[in-house]
Amino acid sequence: MLFQTQSFLLLFLPVTLALFYAAANRPAAREWVIVLASVLFYGAWDARFVPLLIGQTLLTWGMAGLALRTGRRGLLTLGIALNLVVLAFFKYAGFAVETVEALLGVALPRHEIALPIGISFITFELISYLVDVKRGEVGLHRFRAFCLYTFFFPHLVAGPIVRHNELIPQLAASPLRPGVAERMGRGLSLLILGLGQKVFLADRLAKIADPVFAPGAQPGFGAAWEGALAFSLQLFFDFAAYTDMALGIALMFGITLPRNFDTPYRALDLREFWRRWHMTLSRWIRDYLYIPLGGNRHGTGRYIAATMIAMTLCGLWHGAAWTFVVWGAMHGAGLLVVHLWQGAGGRMPAPLAWLVTMLFVLIGWVLFRAPDFAHAGQVLAAMVHPAAVALTLKKLPWLLLLAAALSVVRPTAAEFAERRLVANWPVAVALAGLAVAAILDVGEGKPVSFIYFQF
Repeated sequence: MLFQTQSFLLLFLPVTLALFYAAANRPAAREWVIVLASVLFYGAWDARFVPLLIGQTLLTWGMAGLALRTGRRGLLTLGIALNLVVLAFFKYAGFAVETVEALLGVALPRHEIALPIGISFITFELISYLVDVKRGEVGLHRFRAFCLYTFFFPHLVAGPIVRHNELIPQLAASPLRPGVAERMGRGLSLLILGLGQKVFLADRLAKIADPVFAPGAQPGFGAAWEGALAFSLQLFFDFAAYTDMALGIALMFGITLPRNFDTPYRALDLREFWRRWHMTLSRWIRDYLYIPLGGNRHGTGRYIAATMIAMTLCGLWHGAAWTFVVWGAMHGAGLLVVHLWQGAGGRMPAPLAWLVTMLFVLIGWVLFRAPDFAHAGQVLAAMVHPAAVALTLKKLPWLLLLAAALSVVRPTAAEFAERRLVANWPVAVALAGLAVAAILDVGEGKPVSFIYFQF
């Protein structure tokens, strides 16, 4: 079930909210409303994977409880390993077979394995809990609360990647506590702004980007630049839209989820970019990969290895293909160069630093989007063709220019909602108009899935 569908916006969400607030004064009942609604939400994608979702959750909770009761910490390691096995089987088994086939030059038996939606996000959240238990930072949560932590449908499929200590403590607070009207208004505004970004920006930018990256396409200079820019902006608004909608929906239930974007296309270096882009993933990689690998406190060699391993695995997390692995390694190398440059006292004028950073990110997005290295090479080669230098701002589609401007301006949707601008009648009317237009638009055809659903 997609957020930007009429069935979700006009049926599922209103009914779930009504049932939730009807049980607002009964903590157990309102929590079970969300748990059951979330299972229904996930099952609408593919009911076959509901047992997997429940099984992973029960396995993780059970391993944590058994380890805490018996003192056998190895059970926590086993729980982490089993979660990784599930992720590896569903997401990377086919990739492993393809890689072995390429190395050996022989065809191996294979079976098509459907990818459970959101499995990467779910697995990372479950692993973070087991690691925190192993570190002695948390005990065993109530079963219902832990299920709600895993299942909570606003972040279930594509994040943000939430920590247990960010969500579970909020469950004790009554949704009818003071400020309910403000939370509902801010949440609704975030939902509408995210919906507008998805329907009127991301999905329309996809129509510019997709032909350039389609198999067999041979774009020229102008088309290559348009495609690369369009995908960079499509990815930004697609994921920002999902995050804003997720935060908004959660807030309507009285739950505050962590922010995931902070105008990353304003970054002046690659380190700043990763502090602003997919913030919850960057934080997870830092706390559960980079720092345990040694971080920057154990010498240069350890720092280089930790950075490259963390970012390469970040690339692999995004997709089961060597293009993603190289994309991650590319960003790891870029972060090392930035660290070395800044450590040596290197400085650039802000406009130049921004341009260099965005060009690096743009090149990376071409590799991220292309179906293979050959196609990525074709697009990048077309972008630097010496005989085709006639691209001007006047030739760029107006949608690209508008999206580019919106990607760097403030306030962001979250800041817009936090400033209570929705309390102004003109703003409220504009948001209502945007909601109606978007809902009518999505009813005209099959909705376009969010990009990060495939990860």
